[in-house]
Amino acid sequence: MEEMRLQKFIANSGFCSRRKAEELILDGKVSVNGSVVTELGTKVDGDKDDVVVDGKKIKTVQNLKYVLLNKPVGYVTTAKDQFDRPTVVELVKGTGETLLPVGRLDMYTSGALILTNDGDFIYKVTHPKHEVEKTYNATVRGIITDEDVQKLKNGVEIEDYVSGKAKVKILKIDRDKNISRVEITIHEGKNREVRKMCEAVGKKVIALHRAKIGQIDVKSLKIGEWRYLSEAEVEALKN
Repeated sequence: MEEMRLQKFIANSGFCSRRKAEELILDGKVSVNGSVVTELGTKVDGDKDDVVVDGKKIKTVQNLKYVLLNKPVGYVTTAKDQFDRPTVVELVKGTGETLLPVGRLDMYTSGALILTNDGDFIYKVTHPKHEVEKTYNATVRGIITDEDVQKLKNGVEIEDYVSGKAKVKILKIDRDKNISRVEITIHEGKNREVRKMCEAVGKKVIALHRAKIGQIDVKSLKIGEWRYLSEAEVEALKN
């Protein structure tokens, strides 16, 4: 096997994302051939080197799988939950592999979520520099105005940062019920970003659904259902 950086090898094992692997290395929780390694640039050969992460010996995954899930509300986007809440990993057990979520959706957001055992893929798709677009349909309390739309497009102040430019389109306005439905496309995806963006223009989100990741949508999937991504879809997201 060709040598590769330790954090990439750990990610490729499906143990965790590359960024999490870097944290584990820096925290002294990774050993190579019996010696703790804290240098991120360390290179390893999976065929020759014995790599142990947090007490568990790991190896490169041979059977890479990529799953698209239409996540239901009420599931947390993690492999394990300290409060014993249901997790998205439980919904895709039929794959026969341990899959990790690619990015996050909060517990009360439904929609498109990818899970995989390809750590390098997780890194590429979630890193902001790759600018993979995510499209959300948000139902909000109040009437969205053209002024609100323009603010959201240009970026709004959220806590300690300004949201990136977004694509925004009004889908429906119901004046009798005082609610609006709006499509928002972003590529950053920080914690609860769409909800906070709407709140910044005075509109509280009452329902949120991620409709698409890149050009991959969940229209054909019922809530809670999943399917494998095609090779073409995987390559499109990588590139």
